[in-house]
Amino acid sequence: MFDMDGVLIDSEPLWFEAESAVMARLGGSWAPADQHALVGGSMAVTTRYLLEKGTRRASPAAVARWLTEAMVELLNSRPLPLLPGAADLVAEVAAAGLPYALVTSSEPEIVEAVLARTDTRFPVVVCGADVSRAKPDPEGYLLAASRLGVDPQCCIAVEDSPNGAAAATAAGYLTVVVPGVVPVPEGPRRVIVDSLAGLTLPQLRAAFGGCEVCDTKS
Repeated sequence: MFDMDGVLIDSEPLWFEAESAVMARLGGSWAPADQHALVGGSMAVTTRYLLEKGTRRASPAAVARWLTEAMVELLNSRPLPLLPGAADLVAEVAAAGLPYALVTSSEPEIVEAVLARTDTRFPVVVCGADVSRAKPDPEGYLLAASRLGVDPQCCIAVEDSPNGAAAATAAGYLTVVVPGVVPVPEGPRRVIVDSLAGLTLPQLRAAFGGCEVCDTKS
């Protein structure tokens, strides 16, 4: 299961630009520390944070719409910053016949804008609109496993944020972490790597030592 922002694409600079533009409309300032506080979170959390920091009033729905529209415009008008190795790993998983999915907290319009500009496709996509509780809650990862008909304990998540890694761990996944703009602590059933470039399925199997659940069932 692949996260999107910070795993497939280096979107944090675009998020910072979009959040800064929305905060300007709300009469406040935006700094890297503000962005770091929201990495891997949901639109609802981001909207609430923006409204609490701003000096002008607006409805949460309006702020969410402004932020979504700003991100879609940036994704459609700027070079898409794909991260090294991500598309190759997705392609290797697909070629091996393994079930796989995209699990992201981003809204569907943003997911659509990203996937429209890449050659990467997913048989299952779980986004922010599909869940009632966003990362670090495990709902999204449990939903993806259910839709694919697989045991969560046999799944590997590829994540970049503390929220995402916590969600995957809570769902029972093994987790590969490529830390982005904020550090991610080490933890059980978790492997931290500098980049996905050159990472292969045999290396993942070796890193995690296989799947005890699948080995037991077989």
